Amino acid sequence: MPDWHELVRQRLSGLALDAAEKQEVHAELASHLEESYESFRREGLSEQAGLNRTLAQVENWQDLRRKICAAKKEHFMQSRLRQLWIPGFLTLILSMLFQFALQKEGFQPRIVSWVGPGTVLLPWLVSLPFFGSLGAYISLKGGGSRGTALLATIFPVLALTAAFLLMFPIGLMIQWVRGSQGDFSIVATVLLRDGIGWLLVPGAALLAGGFSAVILFIRRSSSHHAVIV
Repeated sequence: MPDWHELVRQRLSGLALDAAEKQEVHAELASHLEESYESFRREGLSEQAGLNRTLAQVENWQDLRRKICAAKKEHFMQSRLRQLWIPGFLTLILSMLFQFALQKEGFQPRIVSWVGPGTVLLPWLVSLPFFGSLGAYISLKGGGSRGTALLATIFPVLALTAAFLLMFPIGLMIQWVRGSQGDFSIVATVLLRDGIGWLLVPGAALLAGGFSAVILFIRRSSSHHAVIV
């Protein structure tokens, strides 16, 4: 009987996947070809005829290689969308909507001290662990890893951090276009000071909720597995 794993490995050489995915593809295809070969042999075909009929099922190995890579890439993008982008943006949108709702109701920012002063809405800060745990739970339900779930949890902070960092090159560009020599260090100091309140403190609150969701999800999964066993 042919060595189907070796045959598939040779025919699909150059497959642009990582080692684990490549091994999985090789094993699945080799198993399929082996089953087909054994089926042809049971029908009375000789070894060579069975081999030829089996290999004839794949008309173009190069085209198959391209289709496998495209399918894996599409699966990766769909997984990222389900495990990171959707829960991350949901966490961001819900936290921002709640913040706007609080401000509309007249809640005023309060000082939160941590390394430096910053201003946040305290009711909003208290709500962040819930939003963080919700984002982590959705990510985990979508098949995300613990790291991906925590990344989705702090997605709002990452988005705000990117916005803060963009202010520096934008501010310098505006100064260059206007030809003014404003003291940008003052602006940078204000941004960094406010970043303590709007980034680090909310990030810690979101992360606390995300850790709680991850721990509860792992415990529930372990208990469910134990009941099945």
